[in-house]
Amino acid sequence: MRIGELAALLGVSTRTVRYYHHQGILPEPPRLANGYREYGMRDAVALARVRRLVELGLSLDEARDVIADDESRELPEILAEIDADLARQEREIQIRRARLAEVLQRAQDGTLRPYDTASPDLVEFLRQVELPASSAAAWDRDLLVLMDSMAAPPARERAFTVLDQVAADPETRSRGQEFYRRLDELAEAEPDDPRIAPLAKMLAEYTLTYMLADPAPPDWRPEMLEPFLEGLAPAQAEVIRQGMRHMSAGKRPR
Repeated sequence: MRIGELAALLGVSTRTVRYYHHQGILPEPPRLANGYREYGMRDAVALARVRRLVELGLSLDEARDVIADDESRELPEILAEIDADLARQEREIQIRRARLAEVLQRAQDGTLRPYDTASPDLVEFLRQVELPASSAAAWDRDLLVLMDSMAAPPARERAFTVLDQVAADPETRSRGQEFYRRLDELAEAEPDDPRIAPLAKMLAEYTLTYMLADPAPPDWRPEMLEPFLEGLAPAQAEVIRQGMRHMSAGKRPR
């Protein structure tokens, strides 16, 4: 067979066959005197095996290793790993579908909240703390949604350990509600309002006491903060800036 005939027999393109040759997945038969390669049954079987292995989930590198080993001694182990990975994916899909069903039900009932598409951990935290109908609370909630989406698993787990402790303490929740109320009062204030400094100290003390598991001062720089202040009034943004400066110093303000 010529390369086109081999490709047609197995339902692939000639480009695919040439790519497999280039990657060392399929052995390349020698050229005949007329310059053409001639493929036989062994080549067709090898190509069929590659297709089947890829369909089973092997990477091309893994398929190449299996094809190179005529005895296929590693194939059972590889297939077992693929089966375990598919089982894990199946479980994850089931969990995601169950979560999606909950969100769809809320949408149908007309009770879908802005944060209901976040992770179950964050949705449960927000349910427990009962954030007020407040622009300041909405801003803070959006930051939590962003953290929930971007944080790596270890950092995310540490954050939710802290958040769970906050949610479980009525006094801590009450202080958070008080902060939102006072921050909302600054919606129409100027950036030099005398209420800013004491509220910034309250923010720093609250965060250092309840929200940061690591006692070391956080490595926050002012320029990192500015993009997250969008949506806050000038006086409210100044509260956050001053609070961050207190926290960066690692000292609980008095």
